[in-house]
Amino acid sequence: MPLSRRHLLAAGTVALAAPAIARAQDLPGVTATEIRIGNTMPYSGPASAYGSIGRSHQHFFRMINDQGGIAGRKINFITYDDNYSPPKTVEQVRRLVEQDKVAFLFNTLGTATNSAIVRYVNQRKVPHLFLSTGADKWGNYQETPWTMGWQPSYRTEAQIYTKHMLEQKPGAKLALLYQNDDFGKDYVAGVKDVLGAKFDSIVRAVSHEATDPTIDSQVVTLQGSGADVLLTATTPKFAAQTIKKVFDVGWRPVHFLTNVSISVGTVMEPAGPEKGIGIITSAYLKDPTDPGWANDAGMNEWRAFMAKYIPDGDVKDGSFPFAYGIAQTMVKVLQQCNGNFSRESIMKQAASLNDFIPATTLPGIKVSTSATNFHPIKQMQLQRWTGSTWERFGGVIEGANV
Repeated sequence: MPLSRRHLLAAGTVALAAPAIARAQDLPGVTATEIRIGNTMPYSGPASAYGSIGRSHQHFFRMINDQGGIAGRKINFITYDDNYSPPKTVEQVRRLVEQDKVAFLFNTLGTATNSAIVRYVNQRKVPHLFLSTGADKWGNYQETPWTMGWQPSYRTEAQIYTKHMLEQKPGAKLALLYQNDDFGKDYVAGVKDVLGAKFDSIVRAVSHEATDPTIDSQVVTLQGSGADVLLTATTPKFAAQTIKKVFDVGWRPVHFLTNVSISVGTVMEPAGPEKGIGIITSAYLKDPTDPGWANDAGMNEWRAFMAKYIPDGDVKDGSFPFAYGIAQTMVKVLQQCNGNFSRESIMKQAASLNDFIPATTLPGIKVSTSATNFHPIKQMQLQRWTGSTWERFGGVIEGANV
């Protein structure tokens, strides 16, 4: 247990004789009674649909505290709205680190927003864990050793879609709609990984900004390209717009959709559930609208949490089971610390997960890390929208083997 400054002064030479005991200043964000965790989330702005993730975390850690906390310490989860704006994220993260003095950052959301803070947190040696973004670069343990993702890489996901396209429609032309940031560009890179020199002759790629009001003109442009396959790599607001616009203009391509924008409650229903029938995506989480999980132990655990702690939460919103699984992973790391909550210990344990299975991940999906593996989840399974739920097909796939 860390010693307070008063106790250190009183201990005098005894403290000097016991250097193995961590000093309070060596344990930022940790006291005898609490662990402070920092987070930023777009509770407002163009990606506000993801705000339910932060809301879930607030209640999840309240549940952990109700159960006694971690090693006798309660979790103080401090979360701020960054409006999905990188400058605002920088401001809020500096506040978390320098004023709130959190022990580490957890599940900060967004590719561009995390890119804006990654250099700062690594220079400060603040654990930057289980980011809410599948950008491939969050697995770069050599250059950013204090930063780690959680979900499958967007680049790997795009590889899988492209391989499936080639298997099912060998002569297809692909329309690619992507958000103009590192998130969207990972999908472009993944498609190029598979197509290689054929990319320019097969693909018509059009981007949009996260601040654009709509993507209607981009959809019309892509329809005019004559493509018979569409890959949409954007956030929930624009994903719903794309599904609706594609349907309304009478375009019927084979449609692949990024797995970060497949929530029934925030994407498929707002778009019009009948308008997305046949869309293909990938999954690593159990879909709360899938009747196949009605008696699943893990989903029953999640449903009990929702009923007790977020009774007004939309149980069709896939962000809630996502948040539950990632928060469970964070708690597993803290439990493995065995009471040593120095930043070095937290980071070491984050890189020491061995086939951990959160309650809300699909069968066969495991969370594993090591000092040279900062991609905790690498498996996915394809699934198709039926008009009411996502129906999985094929087996669990690990990477694209390209």
